[in-house]
Amino acid sequence: MMLSNETSVGIRCGEGLPVHDATALTEGGDLARIRLQDQLYTLRITRAGKLILTK
Repeated sequence: MMLSNETSVGIRCGEGLPVHDATALTEGGDLARIRLQDQLYTLRITRAGKLILTK
């Protein structure tokens, strides 16, 4: 379902910031790699439903 405020990078919240679904980033799993410039980070969804971002 497309929302009127949905963009190619995700939904925008009331402050105009992009919102990304963590489950979509991990493609249904619990791990994703996120690159920022030349650094690689790991995004993990815990069993308790918390997010952990590590270098």
